[in-house]
Amino acid sequence: MTQGESRGRFIAFEGGEGAGKSTQARLLAQALRGRGLDVVTTREPGGTLGAEALRALLLDHALNWGPRAEALLFAAARSDHVEQLIEPALASGRWVVCDRFVDSSRAYQGGAGGIGDDDVLALHAIGSGGLLPDLTIMIELDPAAATARAMARDGDAADRIGAKADEYHAAVRDRFALLADQSPGRFARIDGHGSAGDVHDRIMQSLAPMLDSA
Repeated sequence: MTQGESRGRFIAFEGGEGAGKSTQARLLAQALRGRGLDVVTTREPGGTLGAEALRALLLDHALNWGPRAEALLFAAARSDHVEQLIEPALASGRWVVCDRFVDSSRAYQGGAGGIGDDDVLALHAIGSGGLLPDLTIMIELDPAAATARAMARDGDAADRIGAKADEYHAAVRDRFALLADQSPGRFARIDGHGSAGDVHDRIMQSLAPMLDSA
């Protein structure tokens, strides 16, 4: 980092299947670039060559990973992602907008998968130094609307995790809500109903304090 250059900001998008995270991450990155900020967009699992290879394994219907194996593989993918992409970008003063991060592991494997939050966070501490986003934007959508959006997006081609039972995804939503309740200073809870533009406007309002200090 050059003298006088500040560390970048890290923003992650979270929420259940069909919440609109990918669309909103793209819209936010465009808006931030429009303000003259240098922005990196990425996703989890993925973002680097090694993490994308693990993503293919994690989402393959032919591979029946259990929750423990899932948690380990996600942690490994995240470790490579943080070391190779996220930390260098932040250190150089760039903003990082990521579609999912560790809170997804806490909700999916830790909550719905039954691993437990402490174990997921322990893996994250080992693999990624415990890095947390500066702000986690959690898009909340009622189950019927989320299912309709996911079906419109994927049809019958949902990945291995997206295709899990409704009870699993209900447990994921419950855990996301609990995480946001526990850390209100880090989470911005966004109503995901309405048009993409409506949701984007709500997100920009939630970002106003961060942008004012940038």
